[in-house]
Amino acid sequence: MNQEKLDQLAAAIRDVPDFPKPGILFKDITPVLGDGDLFRLAIEQFIESLGGEVPDKIVGIDARGFIFGAAMADRLGVGFVPVRKKGKLPWRTTGESYTLEYGFAEVEIHEDAIHKGERVALVDDLLATGGTAGAALKLVRRLGADIICVSFLIELAFLEGRKNLADDVRTEALITY
Repeated sequence: MNQEKLDQLAAAIRDVPDFPKPGILFKDITPVLGDGDLFRLAIEQFIESLGGEVPDKIVGIDARGFIFGAAMADRLGVGFVPVRKKGKLPWRTTGESYTLEYGFAEVEIHEDAIHKGERVALVDDLLATGGTAGAALKLVRRLGADIICVSFLIELAFLEGRKNLADDVRTEALITY
């Protein structure tokens, strides 16, 4: 990946102190999304993170993973699959729970969204603690997919989210804090 281009993306990400609660420094990606050149650049860098491999499908995690994942799928000419919060998908689903700071959450995928042996890339905007991404990874594997890469726009490395992802899956972050 091109460091100069990644630096352009990082420069556009806005820090918002005390959001959504006091003590949190939120990394706001909306300036990247709102600038056509930067958004295009982000998609190019996500595609480059795949290492030249073209998946059968891109899986995007609710909700900002939908933005990047759908654009990647369109650019690559492949299908897009959403992983959503429990109760948001209209068809038969399979779900996976994960731990939050104070409780549990669950994500779901349509049972027929991925076929055994399909090659997929999993995409989201942020890797923090890794709970959501780890659950999504388990869902995709449960459906029999071969995962070529898990890619994030941002990784908050100090939260050690990679510990909740599979060791045998290549994980890429365009920008690391």
